Amino acid sequence: MFSFDLAARSGQARAGVLTTPHGVIETPIFMPVGTAGAVKAILQRDLVELGAQIVLANTYHLMLRPGDALVRERGGLHGFTGWNRPFLTDSGGYQVFSLEGLRQISEDGVRFQSHLDGSAHMISPERSIEIQMNLGADIIMAFDECPPSTAPREAIAAATARTTRWARRSQAAHTRSDQWLFGIVQGGLDPGLREQSARDLIELELPGYAVGGLAVGESKPDRERVLDDVCPHLPEAKPRYLMGVGTPEDIFEAVARGIDMFDCVLPTRNARNGQLFTSEGRISIRNARFRNDPRPADPRCACYTCRTTSRAYLRHLHMAGEIVAASLLTIHNLAYYLDTLRAIRQSILLGRFEEYRLETLRTLAAPSAEGAGTA
Repeated sequence: MFSFDLAARSGQARAGVLTTPHGVIETPIFMPVGTAGAVKAILQRDLVELGAQIVLANTYHLMLRPGDALVRERGGLHGFTGWNRPFLTDSGGYQVFSLEGLRQISEDGVRFQSHLDGSAHMISPERSIEIQMNLGADIIMAFDECPPSTAPREAIAAATARTTRWARRSQAAHTRSDQWLFGIVQGGLDPGLREQSARDLIELELPGYAVGGLAVGESKPDRERVLDDVCPHLPEAKPRYLMGVGTPEDIFEAVARGIDMFDCVLPTRNARNGQLFTSEGRISIRNARFRNDPRPADPRCACYTCRTTSRAYLRHLHMAGEIVAASLLTIHNLAYYLDTLRAIRQSILLGRFEEYRLETLRTLAAPSAEGAGTA
């Protein structure tokens, strides 16, 4: 039912095959974020056409609305949404811990007030796993404590140790054989805490491991240093997931350090704000220079948006506040991310990942020939 096999390596970069009950995932992989069970602004038909292999859904938000019990009654996320490819759900930990002023942490779990209506709730490791079993995703995450990287070392150390204890409780509470439970390595920017977290979680012999607590404001060099420290300690034969990252540049650097799985809201959120990721760099479709531009968003892209619309039309729709603008821009940005990950994988299979990484990073760093600008 489940398996993970490495097909090739190029340096530390890995190409693998992750088999789940709802389909095969070729890694490295980018997972579009479907917070409430849907990727914002586009249809599942679009995701299929784009070749999305797995979607991430949000435990915290689905618990609050429509409720995990209702989703379970409707056949879990697959039955409820009609998406018949793999799902991954996060633990809810990051969202709960971001509710500063609205939550209280104890060894039992976290008490918090809903951001929707102020109602009181409690998520413990056991409750997080119960929610995720009700949701029925193929891959689920252990409940973790995610302190800011700027917190005092003592606070990060305490949260890291609690994350390990909560991972044990998460594992004990998990009873579905048709789900894989991943642990989450924490430890802030401290290499000793990160190593200890990884070693403690590996003792649980979980089928996969995530690196959490990054993409929360730390510098790019700090994030890369953490990955340099952590990845050598993670099991070679198990999938590695970097949570919440990131830009195309960040993904290249993480793949170079041995990461297999990614999610981030950037391509969808930035699309709704008028920013496009292209082979020539980022462009803001709001820029007046595109008012009469007949070219597609990205001349090298074959997505529906680039096949059928011009920059001029996209700018008009976005500036007019037309809903379809968000759809068209999102389709392109996800196409860019998914195509980039496919190209990364192919470069690993061919043994030329480092050459492809440097070539692409040079292109992304160079000013666009059209003076594209940024959002």
